[in-house]
Amino acid sequence: MAYTIKKATEIADKIFEVWIDAPHVAHNACAGQFVVIRTDESGERIPLTISATDGDLVRIVFMAVGKTTTQLSDLVSGDTIQDIAGPLGQPSEVKRWGRCVVIGGGVGIACLPILARELKAIGNEVIGIIGARNETLLLLEDELSAACDELVICTDDGSKGFHGFPADILKQKLEEKTIDAVWIIGPAIMMKITSIATLPKKVKTFVSLNPIMVDGTGMCGSCRVTIGGETKFACVDGPEFDAHLVDWDGLMQRQRIYPEQERQSLELYHEHKCRCGEKHE
Repeated sequence: MAYTIKKATEIADKIFEVWIDAPHVAHNACAGQFVVIRTDESGERIPLTISATDGDLVRIVFMAVGKTTTQLSDLVSGDTIQDIAGPLGQPSEVKRWGRCVVIGGGVGIACLPILARELKAIGNEVIGIIGARNETLLLLEDELSAACDELVICTDDGSKGFHGFPADILKQKLEEKTIDAVWIIGPAIMMKITSIATLPKKVKTFVSLNPIMVDGTGMCGSCRVTIGGETKFACVDGPEFDAHLVDWDGLMQRQRIYPEQERQSLELYHEHKCRCGEKHE
């Protein structure tokens, strides 16, 4: 069975939003979960976080950096993909926390809308903080503004909003008011640094370890992480974990395992496109 792409848009530089007709995912998805996608019969399986749902449609947002995400970014409305499995992983711990802060960095911003809406729907106050290198890489501002009680924008270069990092804004909020729970989603180093801000006040802080997943089903073992001294698998035990228990050094070392293979795969894909006479940008 193939799954139809209903909408595909480049929403920032090399960042794409794709809506896929997948009722089995859309009707059961919760914040924090992900799907595993295969573009065609010979394609690799890649895990991507669920950003939103709308009826029978599920949205994924990704940056085209490797072979499969580049291939996926080449598809347009009406095209199909071979498989979309999910929802997978454990849902976010959505309950009546009180005042929550959801933080997104880079493409991690795309994971926040579904989380913010679920938290708000059961009575939590939700503060959103999003950050990117510059204004052109900020995502889903209007959507998050509507989903949160307050949204703060940060850019590394000061091109929009606060000139600085989400960690700086989080520190301010922690001094100004009581924060009951925090979610941080983005690059590993950003999650590590930002989560340090909540340590002094012992605020429950969750991070999503999706970036280290490969197979997405617990079979390959590539996403094993040390959480509080115990070995866990990001795809089946997570992807969300207590930020203060994560062995960040081990996690970031594991992220550096496959860059050469990923580079070679992308080069072969571009070579194949050229041989087939397709446009090569």
